[in-house]
Amino acid sequence: MTEQLTETTMTPDPQPDPPRWREVYADGGPQAERAAFERLAREIMQVQLKNRRRAGARGVPHPVDRAVHAKATLAVDDARLTFYDLPADLRVGFAQPGRSYRTQVRFSNASGTARPDSEGDLRGVALRVVVSDAEQHDLLATNFPVSHARDARQFVKFANATAGGGLSRAAGLVKLAVVCGPLETIRMVRRVRKGLRTIRSIATQTYWSRGAIRWGDTLAVRYLLRPEPAAVDAPVPARPVPDFLAREAADRLAAGDVRFELCVQRFKDERSTPIEDTSVEWRESDCAPEPIAELTIPRRPAAGVADVAEPDALRSVDFNPWNTTEDFRPLGNLNRARKAAYDASAAHRHELRWHREVPLRNVVLSAAARSLFRVVNGFVPWHRLGVRLGLLNLDAFRAVLRRSNLIDTEEREAPPQPRPVPPALPETARVFRTYDGSYNDLSAPAMGAVGATFGRNMAADVRRDLLDEPNPVTVADRLLHREVFRPATSLNLIAAAWIQFQVHDWVHHGRYPLGRQDIVVPLPAGRDRWVNSVDGPPEDVMRIAGNRPLPPLGPAVTPRFANEASHWWDASEVYGSDEATARSLRTGARLTMTEEGFLPRDLNGSVITGFNQGWWLGLSGLHTMFAREHNVLCDELRAKYRGWDDERVYQTARLIVSALIAKIHTIEWTPAILATETLDLGMNTNWSGPPAHEWLTKLGIWLLDNQAAVGIPSTVPDHHAAPFSLTEDFVTVYRMHPLLPDDYVLRDHRTGEVLRRLEFADVQGANADDQLRAAGLDSMLYSFGISYPGAISLHNYPRSMRRFERDGEIVDLAVVDLVRSRHRGIPRYNDFRAGLHMPRIRRWEDMCADPRSVEVLRETYGSVDEVDTMVGLFAETPPDGFGFSDTAFRIFLLMASRRLQSDRFLTVDFRPEIYSPLGMDWIATNTMASVIRRHCPELAAVLPRDGNAFRPWRAR
Repeated sequence: MTEQLTETTMTPDPQPDPPRWREVYADGGPQAERAAFERLAREIMQVQLKNRRRAGARGVPHPVDRAVHAKATLAVDDARLTFYDLPADLRVGFAQPGRSYRTQVRFSNASGTARPDSEGDLRGVALRVVVSDAEQHDLLATNFPVSHARDARQFVKFANATAGGGLSRAAGLVKLAVVCGPLETIRMVRRVRKGLRTIRSIATQTYWSRGAIRWGDTLAVRYLLRPEPAAVDAPVPARPVPDFLAREAADRLAAGDVRFELCVQRFKDERSTPIEDTSVEWRESDCAPEPIAELTIPRRPAAGVADVAEPDALRSVDFNPWNTTEDFRPLGNLNRARKAAYDASAAHRHELRWHREVPLRNVVLSAAARSLFRVVNGFVPWHRLGVRLGLLNLDAFRAVLRRSNLIDTEEREAPPQPRPVPPALPETARVFRTYDGSYNDLSAPAMGAVGATFGRNMAADVRRDLLDEPNPVTVADRLLHREVFRPATSLNLIAAAWIQFQVHDWVHHGRYPLGRQDIVVPLPAGRDRWVNSVDGPPEDVMRIAGNRPLPPLGPAVTPRFANEASHWWDASEVYGSDEATARSLRTGARLTMTEEGFLPRDLNGSVITGFNQGWWLGLSGLHTMFAREHNVLCDELRAKYRGWDDERVYQTARLIVSALIAKIHTIEWTPAILATETLDLGMNTNWSGPPAHEWLTKLGIWLLDNQAAVGIPSTVPDHHAAPFSLTEDFVTVYRMHPLLPDDYVLRDHRTGEVLRRLEFADVQGANADDQLRAAGLDSMLYSFGISYPGAISLHNYPRSMRRFERDGEIVDLAVVDLVRSRHRGIPRYNDFRAGLHMPRIRRWEDMCADPRSVEVLRETYGSVDEVDTMVGLFAETPPDGFGFSDTAFRIFLLMASRRLQSDRFLTVDFRPEIYSPLGMDWIATNTMASVIRRHCPELAAVLPRDGNAFRPWRAR
């Protein structure tokens, strides 16, 4: 346990100082406690699913409801809270003598399902005091003076244990006894049973707060709401009526106003009035209640039970004690947990956040499968097990990675902070992607947005002593430099352009200008001096523009960096990552293009598009084609839905193009570069579930992972062990620059005749679009379709990438790639493998099959444990058919599914209401080949017969 004393500011009154109170943070401090609260929030959603299942046990579908206090008995929007003449030390914030505020009030039964009022239960009340549009205060209380739970963990564990039906409860209580101990379980059960009772009227009950709140700078109080002295109890109902409490409240209000008195009890000491332990009653003998305000629920005409119990205006209101100001901040562990738990519960109820129930068969059998495959893989790797066993083996790998290899690096709010009003949700964010990626997860708007940090798949390892060892220039010269072009003959050059097109959508580390925060790499002895900038002097060092880091989290030294693109699959490379950029690219709903169908250029000759850094001919062609695709879609949508305005046409076309790109990458590019039957089946299963004839695969998936049985777009979002983000490790495995050739041949698409032979410098920067316009999109795509990319291997890094100009810098990209990974804390290759639950390499020959490369590796590094991850990934012999290593594939296996599974627009909101029926059909029926045919119809005859446009085309 760690303790943190609150700041206390003494009043100038000569009165005795108030008792000193404190909060104690469990589990190692506020950040560790916050992580525990997030786990409890997920358990609260599990409680809601259990309650839904119980409520729908008789076959009537039931929505997700509140985890507790599901059934309202009286709800009003026009109550008034009026303060009395307060003593000086209670005059804080909105609590001022004579002030009166409109107050929303909701009385309820405590159960998570709508049980009859005749059943014994706790009763609760929630107040929202509306001070102004910018300030509200939520007060919550129940009609028992003390909580059964000492803290949030006990509260949630008890709620989970007692949710659901009889058998589920029995099993839950046994589990509770194991988790919390039998004595604590017995104490909680007794306390709850004592509080469960039948009442005659909600208007005659006293309601006590759960836990304390701060009151100004020095005071801590609990509050209670007690009926006015004149309140008379109701008669016993003549017969049990399920909603008699609502009926009685309606009759009482028809006769006159209903009044309560709001009182506070002051903190005395840690023994009699503890802050952290909510199971201890603050007895009136220790701290007498002080009346401070009157709550008046005004008289109203007789009304139906439904109108009184929960009118439509209040049905969607979600109360949270953290809707308040710092002056009235909730105190104690249980209260601190309420912010995360109540927000999760509310978001789950309103379908802003989802939680998946995993069938028991999946839990048991998938655990058994993981254990079995762990043994099997000691003798036979997954890719030699055959198609179906290999697929199940990959599912087991993915489950392990989802549980162990998702690390959140975002700075989170800890301890929780008050918010004067509940967060608002823009309506347009529900149906369209935002420009910066915010509100993809409607319950966590900043998740994955521009500026969100890159996560980790394993702990960072910044080896300060090895940042320059071995010298990255030496490594690049000896192990990466291309001596002879090594082609990847199973792919075409469009596949190489495609992955850069995608990476520009996914990741962008911000850089300082050269000369401000440079990484300095000394040149090895005998190496020619280096010119670091255009017109700069030769130097004995390479200077690399440093990435802009984020502040570390606490004492941790893990480097953190923000993504200047959104982390989502939203085609930001085409559309931009902010509203100003996106709007500047448009004319009405369409993307602005020249009359000839090319992207416009600015005064400096740079192409105007969403992201144009690292520009070359391959990117120019793909950007041009998908800008044309957007415009064709705009025309189709406008013709189909004539009442739509430009904004809706644009946003819907953007959604469709983004999803089509995600589909192409998932079921076309990936099976092309990982050309095995197992991966082809696996990636198609990711998108649409297993084929109908694959009954054996379907059975295995049903037994181990039922979510995979329908395809990710037919499921709901699931972030698994951490909020969604792309990771630094993901960036590392996508360093695939060997795919790029140094030499290019442009041919006429009609005759195959050579138009021109070019080097990379001729197709880079402003030259790229000159070449595209001169050759035409048809000939550019044809030329790339019949050309091979480079193999992702040692000794195949493009020569042209080792000295080229970028934003005024002269860059050796091979050195930059090595340096970036080291400074970002990517573990070295052997540690990287271990972090992915793979066996460590013991012998050089186990890393690489080429004897010459083995010798150079040994001479360069000395130890297998010092090999850079990128070098190890290039050195590793990949499985048959794979275009990159099995180690890199483990990151791909985890993150390829995650980019779909976490994205609301590729799961629960992948539906006609969002995309339009035309859009859903467009995505279902189109492929990369059909997109090419639409914009370059003369290429139809040369595309591969199997339809995968990333495989080599037929040459004319």
